[in-house]
Amino acid sequence: MFNSIRGIVSAKGAEAVFLLCNDIEWEITMPANDMYSLPLNDECRILTWLYHREDQMKLFGFIDDKRRNTFLELIKVEGIGPKAAVKIMGGITQDDLEKALDNADLNRLEAVPGLGKKTAQKMVLALKGKLVSAQDKAIPSAYNDLVEALVGMGYDRRQANEAIKKAEDLIADGLKEAEKEKILFKEAIIYLSGV
Repeated sequence: MFNSIRGIVSAKGAEAVFLLCNDIEWEITMPANDMYSLPLNDECRILTWLYHREDQMKLFGFIDDKRRNTFLELIKVEGIGPKAAVKIMGGITQDDLEKALDNADLNRLEAVPGLGKKTAQKMVLALKGKLVSAQDKAIPSAYNDLVEALVGMGYDRRQANEAIKKAEDLIADGLKEAEKEKILFKEAIIYLSGV
């Protein structure tokens, strides 16, 4: 499927950007703040996601992978479709959205155009801790699988990151990578369980 499209931004509409790529002009629906960051008549790369139903095909675009992942998480929330997700993302910055979700700030979420109280509550329940803030330090990429495993077990992503970082401080040097991962995982679970 389409991962991204590279081309020249030929025009911007109310909800979409038009990208000229090898004599084909693509209409790509984007969050407003992503769209406005793209320079007109300049080349850019837009990450994409294709929405396909029997009566419609629509291409959605994002300036980076984090924004696309946010969109993909939003559309998992009951009552939020692709069009609503783009509108939500266009009405709040990425950092503000992450903070509002992590702090369960319903007032901030309800201030986003088109987002009501019930949907804001559903978003907090479904996404709290799933979008890692840009302010958080990233753990070494070697341990992303451990974090994903902890998140899969129901732990909050931010807490899983923190647990891996804490557990890493306890590990002695000189261990083989497989042994190190086992110990990290075990120590992270102990830390998360509060034992």
